[in-house]
Amino acid sequence: MAAELDADELKRFSLRVWQYKMGEVVSLMIHLGDRLGLYQAMSSLSADGPFSSQELADSTGLNHRLLSEWLLGQAAAGLIDRSADNRYEFGQVQAAVLADEQQSIVFAGGAFEGGPGPETVAALADSFVTGRGLTYEEKGETAAVGQARTSGPRQRLELEGVLGEVGLTPKIAAGVSVAEIGCGAGVGLIELAGSFPSSVFAGYDPSATAIALGRSAVSDRGLTNMQFTEAFASDLPANQFDLVFAFDCLHDMPRPDTALEAARAALRPGGQMFIKEMRSSGRFETDARNPLLAMFYGFSVSSCLQSAMSEPDSLALGTLGLHPDRLNELLHNAGFADVRMHDSGDPAHLYYLAGT
Repeated sequence: MAAELDADELKRFSLRVWQYKMGEVVSLMIHLGDRLGLYQAMSSLSADGPFSSQELADSTGLNHRLLSEWLLGQAAAGLIDRSADNRYEFGQVQAAVLADEQQSIVFAGGAFEGGPGPETVAALADSFVTGRGLTYEEKGETAAVGQARTSGPRQRLELEGVLGEVGLTPKIAAGVSVAEIGCGAGVGLIELAGSFPSSVFAGYDPSATAIALGRSAVSDRGLTNMQFTEAFASDLPANQFDLVFAFDCLHDMPRPDTALEAARAALRPGGQMFIKEMRSSGRFETDARNPLLAMFYGFSVSSCLQSAMSEPDSLALGTLGLHPDRLNELLHNAGFADVRMHDSGDPAHLYYLAGT
């Protein structure tokens, strides 16, 4: 049959498939580079100019032969620069994306996980048969840590600025009660608790693993105005908060509609809800302009939609399912008014501020 098909078209399509396999393998190499501290080591070595594979081996204490092969692969992938005399450069751009976890807003923490293990892959395949998805808790600590690293840079470095842009900073500085639903390990909320000691902050998430990570971070920081509760959004106490946050989590919930209703009931008179959600239009043809769209749908099948389908009668929105029109509809149905969308320049997300 293959002989009857266009040979050039076969080559092009076959190459596309193998390029995706190459992406999987390069992703594993990126995971190893992060796990072994190689990107940080290369960043340090590059301060003195180009370096050799032996110099990287000497500085890390790792096996030279494997390192030299790994470096060639990184150069082949266009992630580092290699000269004809077999020396390497790791510039400021590479460092910002691959090495600087604390100060770079473009640090690619989400690229370092290395792919799910065979048990998770088997569970994902089973979900296609049963229709029941995996919760984040069922994926274990690796997923919780990975999620925290993925959201960490923008939550630490951008959140306070966005709060200022939408006019919430004076309120938080003066002292209010703030809750975050679906907080995970609460990276952003912990930063706010440290910056605004006059306010009190409460994180709610059903994952015991994520909550434990958050509590450990609060203890390490010595914060007394921040607490975590293992609970669903629907468990929020009524009439207790001045602000409720939902950062990149509503589309993961089986019933974001009831979560929003609970958030509305949890707000005191004059309270507001601040939401971060995926940037999408609700139309595939429009979203197809996003060069990473296939990855987002892959995230949905393997993570977001899994969580959303972990309970019966879910809305099953998925990663891109909560576009502005849908979110506005859910907010108004939950009793919110004066919904304003804010574009911070984040290529993957939009923010929304809703009043009571």
